[in-house]
Amino acid sequence: MSEFFLEAHDIVKSYANHTALKGVSINVPKGKVFGLLGPNGAGKTTLIRIINRITAPDSGEVYFNGHLSSPDDIYNIGYLPEERGLYKKMKVGEQAIYLAQLKGLNKHEAAKRLKEWFDKFEITQWWDKKLEELSKGMQQKVQFVITVLHKPQLLIFDEPFSGFDPVNAELLKREILELKNQGHTIIFSTHNMSSVEEICDNIALINHSQVVLQGEVNDVRSRFKTNTYKVGVATGKELHTDDKLFNIISSENKGNEHSYTIKKTSDITNSQLISSIAANNEIISFTECLPSMNEIFIKTVENSNLK
Repeated sequence: MSEFFLEAHDIVKSYANHTALKGVSINVPKGKVFGLLGPNGAGKTTLIRIINRITAPDSGEVYFNGHLSSPDDIYNIGYLPEERGLYKKMKVGEQAIYLAQLKGLNKHEAAKRLKEWFDKFEITQWWDKKLEELSKGMQQKVQFVITVLHKPQLLIFDEPFSGFDPVNAELLKREILELKNQGHTIIFSTHNMSSVEEICDNIALINHSQVVLQGEVNDVRSRFKTNTYKVGVATGKELHTDDKLFNIISSENKGNEHSYTIKKTSDITNSQLISSIAANNEIISFTECLPSMNEIFIKTVENSNLK
């Protein structure tokens, strides 16, 4: 059995004179949060629509939990699109039950699960209100609930935090991580790189219709490291070594600690660097500075744009 819940192999999709996907392949591990990243127009939404069987690829294959994707697999997918799609004139509870039934739940079970979620999200009082009477954030909470209600094996969230205030965005992050802990596999499409670092295990970055970067988040960040470190030493004297193994980029005082940002000047191990510093300084802290996902996103997209 494959370790990947979803696999897309060499997906190609064209519209008129535009090629949306050029041989895109991704592997989404089971029970993980997979970040699908890329600038606007890169091809992310087209790939999501193919995974959802909303549209078909011109060539290539999608495998769902070890088998070639089939029409019945849509019952095991929950999809929260960036463009929200609920009926504005319809009552919230009524359409939530209706949409849950489309995903295979009976009316009684749908109502039971909805009550639990509505209580959790503190939106029970909106059950008999029309959707247009709700704020944008409330509407998004309702659509999130409808997306996860049938407990699908695969969840796809496209810009789920769009329009949320920080409190509700944090609430949604916690729920997404809880769904992962329950065993769901999640594809998370976003432009918010700080969210990627907080909740994603793996990522694929698409630009100009192709995958330009893919892997585990920590491994990706390590690939882009610049041999830069934060070193904290006891105040009282300047940081130095006898071997001149680094350059000081910046420094600042923090109470009884003097913090330095340094960059290695030679190919040595961290242990050798620490030993050299410790020979002349009392080390309080030592941390490698890995680039943020936002920095990696910008650098990778800029480099691929030059090709």
